[in-house]
Amino acid sequence: MSVSGSESEVSRRSANKPKYSKFTQQELPACKPLLTPGIVIGAFSLIGIIFVPIGLASLSASQEIVELVDRYDEECVTASDKIGFIQDSKVDKACTRKITVPKPMKGPIHVYYQLENFYQNHRRYVKSRSDQQLRDKDYKDPKAVIKACDPEATTGDGSLIVPCGLIAWSLFNDTYAFSVNKKSVTVNKKDIAWASDKNSKFGSNVFPVNFQKGGLVGGGNLNDKLPLSEQEDLIVWMRTAALPTFRKLYGRIEADIMASDEITVVIQNNYNTYSFGGTKAVVLSTASWIGGKNNFIGVAYVAVGGICLLLAMGFVVLYVVKPRSLGDPAYLSWNKESGEYSH
Repeated sequence: MSVSGSESEVSRRSANKPKYSKFTQQELPACKPLLTPGIVIGAFSLIGIIFVPIGLASLSASQEIVELVDRYDEECVTASDKIGFIQDSKVDKACTRKITVPKPMKGPIHVYYQLENFYQNHRRYVKSRSDQQLRDKDYKDPKAVIKACDPEATTGDGSLIVPCGLIAWSLFNDTYAFSVNKKSVTVNKKDIAWASDKNSKFGSNVFPVNFQKGGLVGGGNLNDKLPLSEQEDLIVWMRTAALPTFRKLYGRIEADIMASDEITVVIQNNYNTYSFGGTKAVVLSTASWIGGKNNFIGVAYVAVGGICLLLAMGFVVLYVVKPRSLGDPAYLSWNKESGEYSH
């Protein structure tokens, strides 16, 4: 090989070498704390001191929440053929339930409907919607809509359905009317949906068209004169749940209810959960600074804090009973008597 050839080869290899940087060579400044017994004990103690009070406060707030759950799917069907009963549009499906309040409930009282064994997280179900159609009244691409929303994309004559898809089609349509001690109570259904959903995901100029006029019988209907951004029951329903048991906000009762009061709920039992073995319940709940009733958060904080305090005490005992000097060279293997070699 000639000298010029060797030089060109060296130059080529130099050009292909990665550029030196402290990032690629892992030489950036880094914090490397020395975990002394004092630091470890202090860290565990601090976590425990912070977590335990937070957990106890969360548990206390959760215990103060009054929650009433009344399952009605079985009691509100008198026929043996439950599916035939719920699918018969000529049958009166009104059902009256009575609930006695065990503790005072301070308003606003949140009203939820709860469904079990309903898999809103199924992939085909979740994807069966057209977000562009929900936002833009001028979006009318038939191929894209059919691809996104099939089988609830068009009517029998090929007209587009707005809003399309299985999520909108399966809209929950049971209704509740409340009275306390035989006095009617109004349910406020305003601002039950997320403001971001109303403002960003559902257009104020998009109106329902051909809704529930497809080939399959679905859930509730929509008001053709109201834009989608104002139909909050639909917006709440279309925020799909991650688990098969879920609650969705139906409305709020803006009044206090005293202990021993009797709540009468007149239910229109329209929604078909019998075909797939699902259940339905109406839930009334107060709220606190942690939201609804949830003991798990408090228990988790107390458990983690308690474990950290136990570890801290264990390390203290271990350090007192069997202390060890930090960085003592006598503990090096070549200085131990058992590891020494005679020369």
